[in-house]
Formats: sequence, structure tokens, C-alpha cells
Amino acid sequence: MDLLLLDLVIVLAAARLFGALARRLGQPPVIGEIVAGILLGPTLLGPLIGDELFGPEMRPPLQALANVGLVLFMFVVGLELDQKLVRGKGRIAVTVALGSTVVPFVLGCVLALAIAGEHVGGDRTLPFVLFMGAAMAATAFPVLARILTDRGMQRITLGGLALASAAVIDVLAWTVLAVVVGIAGAGEAEGQWKVLLALPYALVMFLVVKPLLARLVPAYERAGRLTPGLLSLVLIGLIGSAWATEWMHVHFIFGAFVFGTVMPREGAERLNHEILERLEQLAVLLLLPMFFVVAGLNVNLRELDLSSLGTLAAILAVAIGGKVLGSYAAARTQRLPARQSWTLAALLNTRGLTEIVILTVGLQKGVLDDELYSLMVVMALVTTAMTGPLVRRLYPDRRVARDVADAERAALGVTAAHRVLVIVPEPPAEQAPLVGLATTLALSRSPSEVVLGHLRPYPAGRLEVGSGLSSELAELAETLQELETLAATARERGPDSRVVSRFSADVAGELPGLASGARPDLLVLPAGVPGHAGVRDGATCRVVTVAGPGPGSPSESSSSPSSLSSPSSPSSPFGQAGPGSVPGSVSGSVPGPVAVHHGPGGDAAAHVALTLATLQGRPLVLTGGNRASALAQRLVRLGVEATSGPVPEGALVVAADTANAPEGAHLLVRAEQDADPVDWAEAVSALRAPAAPTAPAAPVTRP
Repeated sequence: MDLLLLDLVIVLAAARLFGALARRLGQPPVIGEIVAGILLGPTLLGPLIGDELFGPEMRPPLQALANVGLVLFMFVVGLELDQKLVRGKGRIAVTVALGSTVVPFVLGCVLALAIAGEHVGGDRTLPFVLFMGAAMAATAFPVLARILTDRGMQRITLGGLALASAAVIDVLAWTVLAVVVGIAGAGEAEGQWKVLLALPYALVMFLVVKPLLARLVPAYERAGRLTPGLLSLVLIGLIGSAWATEWMHVHFIFGAFVFGTVMPREGAERLNHEILERLEQLAVLLLLPMFFVVAGLNVNLRELDLSSLGTLAAILAVAIGGKVLGSYAAARTQRLPARQSWTLAALLNTRGLTEIVILTVGLQKGVLDDELYSLMVVMALVTTAMTGPLVRRLYPDRRVARDVADAERAALGVTAAHRVLVIVPEPPAEQAPLVGLATTLALSRSPSEVVLGHLRPYPAGRLEVGSGLSSELAELAETLQELETLAATARERGPDSRVVSRFSADVAGELPGLASGARPDLLVLPAGVPGHAGVRDGATCRVVTVAGPGPGSPSESSSSPSSLSSPSSPSSPFGQAGPGSVPGSVSGSVPGPVAVHHGPGGDAAAHVALTLATLQGRPLVLTGGNRASALAQRLVRLGVEATSGPVPEGALVVAADTANAPEGAHLLVRAEQDADPVDWAEAVSALRAPAAPTAPAAPVTRP
């Protein structure tokens, strides 16, 4: 008993130390915990000290405690999983799981056939080939869950989809592993038929156990708290479910996870919160780190040899390439955006503990030799270690925070409007074309709103004692009337519209704060406005800079925002026209085209040009070489009037806001931070949706 307690102290201290170190290095704590176990085993301590502290007689009790921790943790993961995130996405999860399993499985089998002669005998070739395929296809469900919960991604759709896909992958992997064990030895295969009971088990859990668990809610409400009796019922059901899946040779982690998912949700918020308070700290802080450390005790990296580097490189190429490409291709077939597809592929590439457990089984059954076992362990650690940094790069924390906020709003039934902020310079009455442009861009999404931001210069020290405020109030009232007239014009075209206006002694200094405080999804910004550079550089959303007036404007050579064509001018390209004229026409009778310079990184500019062309009924011209020509052909197939070629005379010219922006562009577009590639089919469909139509706005009369 004294040795067991000493082992617990060493294991928990090492888990905390190496877990904290891994977190400081940007890795999930599980990496540090597994490394701690490896270092406590024969890899570093050697057989003498390692066997003295963690000998064969100490492994079973340590493993039992660790398994209990994993059961509790997987229950917590299932209980916290928002099922609405994966509702209606079962087909996507299954498709991604199949792609993430089949491709690496096939490649793993091919690699196994190539190296079988060096590692196994003739009668062991078939189980060896199948085993290598299963090992390459595995995904570490508990490690993936830990990575997601550390970043809060289990609360967003992508995290829920990753968990659902990983669950299917691991069921397939354990099924193949059961087949391999059966082939490896007839005596070992006894009872492997029980895996066929997995489907009836799932039906019983969701159709019988779930309604029974719903009765916990009224019992909890009558008691007013989580009583020991209620908690005992939950624990009995949890452990019984884990035992059932372990008995069926599926693995106990799935029983624990499924029991968490069938716990009541409707009206059970307080009940589940109290259950989590009781179990989460015990599972996550005490028992779960012990599980990862104990798993590492079975690894001996002293078996590695420099001559094995070629085999290791082949294993890594097959494992990473097969898993990532298979997952990505499957996700794209389900129309998942490219960023989310790559992130999902990177998440499913993590193997960690599940891989080590599978490898240990292979070693015990004689399917793997010591050298190949060690190489596969290195592969498991590499694929797990690369997951955290790669996912953080593909899906930064601000993207996660944005998705979490969207999920919370959706849970509350709140639909966030697409907010377009337009900075209105002086004088407001002459900025109808600018507001017309912002309104057209707002109509690309529904619901949407246009916010008119304006700071009226007010010289410091102008107000004197006794002078009164009548003139200042008159100025402010006139400005607000002009802005409200513009806002009313925007409302007539569909989007909600509001005004944010005040006096300012430092327009350039205060404008960035006004822009960031509005939290827009799109910012329309005149190039000559004071503080333009600070507003543009501080914005994280998409920014459309109005670099100059539209073609045909009387003051086309001027870049001042106040020189934008007047509301009565039929030549304005920004969606504002007089009675009887067509928006964007040069002569008042023929719509002028929208031209866009499309090159690398220019998706945002092309999307803005497409929006203006589609919503204003104007032809679209793309210039920029092969990329522009390819996009034009794609848009034509989608029913858009688009061509490729030089910029036509009199066109409204849109370009990407880069250091190489072409001279003479009227609108410069900078993409939002962490921008996704534009899904052109979805973009065209959204612009043609019933909620998006627009019509020319009525002319604005100056007060």
C-alpha cells in the first residue's frame, strides 16, 4: 500500500508539472502527461528503477484508477456536448468519418505489405496488415475531446462535428481491432461476436434509458438539490453503460460518452450543473492525468534505432497524409468551407492515447515487434503534438470566440444582423452616394443594418462662458437631420438604419474608437476622412475604402469624399440615382459595368464587385489574367452576367486593398481578419434570395 501511495504522488506531481510545461509551449496538457509517463517508464529510468517504482504488481491498481478517471471524463464530455450542434449533421459526420478512416486504412495496409517481410512471419502477415491499417486510421477520441475542451471548441458546430466524426472513426477502429485479435489467435477471439450488439445497445440507450433518465428532473426539483441517492443512480447508470460497451469489445469510453449524451437536457440545466460540479474536478484534475501518465509507462523508446528513420518517415507520411487528405476531401464533398475542412482534418489527425492503447494490444498479441511498436508510438506523439499548433493556426482563438458568441445567440433565439458601418464625412447632406453604396452592400445579407457614423469637428476652446449653446445645438440639430434623412433613405431599401453622431475636438483620434465600438461586419470608409489610416488598420472586419468618385462625376480627378457625385447626378455608381435613371448609369440610360481586378488574395474585392453588379443589375467584368478568367467562367455557369477582359470605359472599378492596388480604382477592399475563401455558389444564391432584392432609392432632398 505504501508503494501504491508513493506511485500516486509521483504520477500526479509529474502530470501537473509536465502538463503545465506543455501548456506553456502551446501544446495541450495531455502531451505533457503522456511524455511524463514515458519518462517515468523504462525510457528514462530504465528497467531497474522503473520496475522498482512501477513494477508489474503496481500497474493493475494504477491502471484501474486511471480507467475510472477516463470513464468520468468521457461522461462529462457527453453531458456538456450541445446536441444541437450536430443535429442534422449526421450525414456529414459519417461521411467525414469514412473518408478519415478508409484512406489511411488502405494506405496503411499498402505500407504494411511493403515492410511485412522485415517485421513478421508469413502466418502473421494478414493480421499485421489489417492491424497497421487500423492503427493508421485511428483517432484519439478522449485526447481530441481534451484538446477541444481546452480551447472551448466543444461549444461550436465544428467541435461537435469533430467529436461526432471521431466517435464513428473509433467505433470502426475498435471493430477492425477486434477482427485482428480474432484472426491473430482463435483462443483470443472468443466472444468477439459481442461487438454486433453495439447497435441494439445504442437503440436501448436512446429509446429506453433516455426516457427513464428524464424522470431525474422532477425528482431533483422535489428535493431542491442533488441528493446522494440521485447522484448514486447517475453513477450506477454510467458505470453500467461503460461495462456494457467494454463487455461488447467496443471499449468502455463509448459507454461513458453515450450515457452522458442521453442525460436529460430539457429543464435539467441546474441538475446537470450540480453533477458537473461534483464530478468534473475529480475527473479532470485527479484521475484523468493519471490515465495519460500510466499509459506512457508502457512505452520504451530505447528500442529506437537510427536505421529505422526511413521506416519512421514512411509511417509519418502515410499516417498524416492519409488522415488529413481523406478527412479534408470528405468534408469538402459535404460543402464544408475550406478553413473548417482543414481544421477538421487536423483535429482528426490526433491519435494520442487511443493509438498507444491499440499499439499495446498489437504488441501483446504478437502482431508488432518491439522496433515497430516504438516507431508507431513516435508517430502517435508527433501527430498529437502537431494538432494543437496546427489547429490554432487554422482556427485562431478569435474565430473560436466569434463562433461561441454566435452559438450562444442562436441558443437564445437571437439572430445577429449583418452590420455595415459607413463613416460619413462633412458635409453629411452630400454623402447620399456613399450611404447608397453601404446600403447596397448591406443587402447582400439578411437581416442587416446600416450604421451611419459621424463626428462633427468642434474646435477646442470654442465655447466661452456666457456665450450660450444655441449655435452649437443648431449645428448639431442640422447635422442630425441630414443624417436621419440619409438613414431614412437606407431604410426604404430594406435594412434597418441608425445614426451615431457627436461633436469631436479630435476627429482623427476619436474615429477609430467609434468604428471599433460599433463592432461592424463591414466598414465603408472614405479615403480622405480624417484618421483614415487608424480606422482602417484598427478594423478587424472587411473594409471598403472609397478611393475616389465614380466615373462620370464632375470632379472625378478629386479624391476628396465630399466630391462624390451628388444625389441628383444620374452618373453615380454607388447605388443612388435620380428619378427615371438607372443606378450606376453613365448617361442615365445604360447601366455602367462593375470591373474588378482579381488576383491572389482578391476574393473579398471580387465578392464586393459581384454584390454591386448583381443587386444593381449591372454587368461584371473581371480582369487579372487566368484567375480572373477562371472565376468569370465559374460565375457564368452560376447564371451571372460576367466576362473577363480589360476594364471598360466608364466602369466602377473595384480592387483589393494591397500595396499593389491598381491606380484609378474607385473602391479598395481589404478582407476581414481570418477570412474564409468565398463560396461563390453560396454567394450567388444569397444575393438572389427573396430577402435580398433592392430597388433604386428615392432621391435625397437637402434640408
